[in-house]
Amino acid sequence: MVAASLVWGVSGLGAWLVVEDPLSRARAVVVLGGHVPFRPMEAATIYRQGWAPEVWITRGPLDAEQAAMRQLRIEVPLEEVNSRAVLERLGVPPAAIRVLSEPAENTADEVRVIARELQRVGGVAVILVTSRPHSRRVRATWRALVGESPRGIVRYATAAPYDADRWWRHTNETLAVSREVFGLVNVWVGFPVQPGRR
Repeated sequence: MVAASLVWGVSGLGAWLVVEDPLSRARAVVVLGGHVPFRPMEAATIYRQGWAPEVWITRGPLDAEQAAMRQLRIEVPLEEVNSRAVLERLGVPPAAIRVLSEPAENTADEVRVIARELQRVGGVAVILVTSRPHSRRVRATWRALVGESPRGIVRYATAAPYDADRWWRHTNETLAVSREVFGLVNVWVGFPVQPGRR
């Protein structure tokens, strides 16, 4: 009985991490860092459906690998450059795309940057586009740091691969689920561990 419950709990964990809020009108659709091209693809779809007049892209800092490549005089496009290219390719007008100026190291930083920008420009909601396993943590982080108002409407990239029912069979998904579980615990206990890069 205990073993069956444990197996059910582990197998259900991948699906439990996945949440999504109903869409409603918002000030902007926001592409959270990571998982290019899937997150900007989803943001482009939401934009074209008319849910928001702009798409915002968060900006990460230059990481160690990018800095090393630049020292070697090898240009590697930054993630926000690739996200913008995906959005434009999928029909989002360049004038409707904005890269947020303040860099963010991690999800908590992204939430703070987005909330500050939303307060600056005015608005009651943003649509936060992330990946399936990251969606519950994005929602929990928004609620912990911002609250219920303004609203953070969480949506995930539908085209991104993720096997919620057999996540333990794939290294990438096992790492993603482990990271999200520990990240959620960190949110719930008040961020005692300084979050790392997304």
